[in-house]
Amino acid sequence: MLIELLKSSYFALFLIVALGFMLGRIKVKGVSLDVSAVIFIALLFGHYGVFIPKELGNFGLVLFIFTIGIQAGPGFFDSFRSKGKTLIIITMLLIGSASLTAVALKYLCNIETASVVGLIAGALTSTPGLAVAIDSTASPLASIAYGIAYPFGVIGVILFVKLLPKIMRVDLEKEARTLDAERKSKFPEMETCLFKVTNDAVFGKTLAELRFSNMTGAIISRMKSNGHILIPMGITQLSQNDWVQCVGTKEALSQAELLLGEREEGELPLADTQDIQSLLLTNKKVVGKQLRELRLHQNFGCTVTRVRRSGIDLTPSENLELKFGDKLMVVGEKEGLNGFACMIGNNAKLLSDTDFFPIAMGIVLGVIFGKLNISLGEDISFSPGLTGGVLIVALILSAVGKTGPIIWSMSGPSNQLLRQLGLLLFLAEVGTSAGKTLVATFQTSGLLLFGVGAAITVIPMLVAVIVGRLIFKISMLDLLGTITGGMTSTPGLAAADSMVDSNIPSVAYATVYPIAMVFLIIFIQVIAAVVV
Repeated sequence: MLIELLKSSYFALFLIVALGFMLGRIKVKGVSLDVSAVIFIALLFGHYGVFIPKELGNFGLVLFIFTIGIQAGPGFFDSFRSKGKTLIIITMLLIGSASLTAVALKYLCNIETASVVGLIAGALTSTPGLAVAIDSTASPLASIAYGIAYPFGVIGVILFVKLLPKIMRVDLEKEARTLDAERKSKFPEMETCLFKVTNDAVFGKTLAELRFSNMTGAIISRMKSNGHILIPMGITQLSQNDWVQCVGTKEALSQAELLLGEREEGELPLADTQDIQSLLLTNKKVVGKQLRELRLHQNFGCTVTRVRRSGIDLTPSENLELKFGDKLMVVGEKEGLNGFACMIGNNAKLLSDTDFFPIAMGIVLGVIFGKLNISLGEDISFSPGLTGGVLIVALILSAVGKTGPIIWSMSGPSNQLLRQLGLLLFLAEVGTSAGKTLVATFQTSGLLLFGVGAAITVIPMLVAVIVGRLIFKISMLDLLGTITGGMTSTPGLAAADSMVDSNIPSVAYATVYPIAMVFLIIFIQVIAAVVV
């Protein structure tokens, strides 16, 4: 009965997943395989003839890569500007050392060139690389060598990623917290301060005439003038001994003190008709607009005192572009606040809802882009492939954020669920496919090519660790993402992703993956054409 059930790909798939999770929870000296254990169970099942359709694996792959791109997109371009040069150098060293290792072992072990380029593609688990290797050599040896190197290319990167932090005694969670604190330090904390207007240079002048927000960087949340609490507008005049409550960074509040006068202790109360509310931006029509376009003072008599996005408080400058899910702290008359809340949505339920149209449309565009043939000269061309096409499109769409009524984003829980589902489908299919030929390729081709393939997998990663940690001194999280991206290893990224609650490895992976893919294809073509 069990044999019959295993012939059903759906039963086999979920059995592999279930057993993989059981294995993944076993810890040996504090190290566990987590979700990546699924591929080891899949290898075993594949060896005994269990088959998971390629279509299911591709379906899982596009889901996993698309969700990675959507999550990493907003941080991708910032990372590229700040750390791109370093990560690209490490990536080129990865590809270069893999190619040099392969060429050196070719001459040392007397291996055919067609087998060498196949080993490079397999060791770096690159399907586009295999396609180029086959096209460049017109030899079946490339496919055979790819099949021999591929299993260790998958497993070796996973084990390397899992063991590296332990070997180097790096606490990934602590490092993630440190890097998060560094990121937040670039956005100074917002504070509240009360001022008494004593600078005679501002007496009788309106806030518009003073260009208060532009001059100081602070926001006035409310004022007390002639005994009345009011929400200030551009036409509001400042008078001697008025009380002004401001919100801003330390620097902004210092500028406000120079302009207004004395800094005082305490906080202004609100009138009975006034309130402070935290409102969510969930109306797609408002997404992408700048704060000044909302004309809050004129339309609602309200003031936004701060905008919270991805755990960071932003200064609500007039040109701040609003994003879906922003949390706006707003002070104003209750009636105006209600009207403003209706305009921006303020519907928490929409944050957890999943709109499948952007997901489906984004994947369609990614698959189409992956089919394009990009020429880098008369003799060198490549296609981004399924993985590259979907990843690049997802990064761009996520960074754009909105196209007309379409919001290119996903809620955190939805992203996590689809990513996990896609990953499990992909690992199960890849594992059974590799397991099917693992023993046969050993028997037909021997251990030599396997050993060479393993060397091509391991040596570049060791080079990346030495250069990345000792020379560039990058964080372990950036290094793990760069290694998995440079090795074009989606299962490796999955292993890194499961080890820490941070998107830093995913951002680094997304930063270097397209570059690694292009350079790997160029190196394979050059080796096939030049090395004899």
